Amino acid sequence: MPAVNIGMPKPAPEVLAPRRKSRQIKVGKVLVGGDAPISVQSMCTTATTNINGTLQQIAELTASGCDIVRVAVPSQDDADVLHIIAKKSQIPVIADIHFQPKYVFQAIDAGCAAVRVNPGNIRKFDDQVGAIAKAAKDAGVSLRIGVNAGSLDPRLLQKYGKATPEALAESARWEASLFEEHDFHDFKISVKHNDPIVMVKAYRLLAEMGDWPLHLGVTEAGPEFQGTIKSSTAFGILLAEGIGDTIRVSLSAPPAQEVKVGLQILQSLNLRERKLEIVSCPSCGRAQVDVYTLANDVTEGLQGMSVPLRVAVMGCVVNGPGEAREADLGVASGNGKGQIFVKGEVIKTVPEADIVRTLIEEANRLADEMGPTAESGTVEVVTV
Repeated sequence: MPAVNIGMPKPAPEVLAPRRKSRQIKVGKVLVGGDAPISVQSMCTTATTNINGTLQQIAELTASGCDIVRVAVPSQDDADVLHIIAKKSQIPVIADIHFQPKYVFQAIDAGCAAVRVNPGNIRKFDDQVGAIAKAAKDAGVSLRIGVNAGSLDPRLLQKYGKATPEALAESARWEASLFEEHDFHDFKISVKHNDPIVMVKAYRLLAEMGDWPLHLGVTEAGPEFQGTIKSSTAFGILLAEGIGDTIRVSLSAPPAQEVKVGLQILQSLNLRERKLEIVSCPSCGRAQVDVYTLANDVTEGLQGMSVPLRVAVMGCVVNGPGEAREADLGVASGNGKGQIFVKGEVIKTVPEADIVRTLIEEANRLADEMGPTAESGTVEVVTV
């Protein structure tokens, strides 16, 4: 009987640290904590009462790779339409509740996958914990205890003077203990702050206090560029230490951009399978082609490709051949032409005007050889 080649097992990607051992919970169909993949969340910017607009935005977020979506519930009218949103959403819906505990119960009854509660500004929260725990447990709904610097419990503000890491962590631990007294454990915790340093210290403290799954976030991180830098810095530190089970990048930008940034952070740390990666040089006086235009045109032409493909777009003969050879597909450019590499071998030399078209054609050919993929992805651009 001929031998059957079953192949070698695919090695696990290298990571900086093992994951912190956390309790696992469910947010609808998504597992959070334990050995589950780190999930990416975002929040709708539409009024929840705008049912069609909200569902459209959820569909866009789903297509961008979002795992879990949160919707705001500031009024009774918002609470009244939750059952429609939760039923028609393709991904689990979290109801974001502040001030009114009655909306927590309505969100649970509406079929939301989880409810975010903010102990710092829900009236008489401590007195409602038992009833909330029972309702959530009976419905199989998880919770997020969301502690924010901007809405910290007044008692802790008085004790610490401001929202210090210790104040944030103590608030979260206290509220967690209230639920645990009622034998309710299906919750995750966040301790958000707009300062990445305070935020990192708070999560480190919290990670030492218990095995709760942790939701990472830099709150009010700012406009897209600033918020991306702040979130990437804070998340990179914590995730590199194995801390974090689900993330939300908070940007003053369209929600799909939050998801894009979040996925790229996870992919760069090998915490999600890497998709399409564009390696391009930052250009310098040695470059003999317009690297900026080449990299942008290749990125645009391959937008949406989700296969794990590394494409090098290089502009000179110093680093170009080596980077192009190491990539799945690459070009080393100079003197008005480009050497096209596939899997380390030069397959052709083309005029500069044909580089983009050739790279896109070869990338699509390689993608076809890899077979269809189930999820859409985004392009990662790395400068070297």
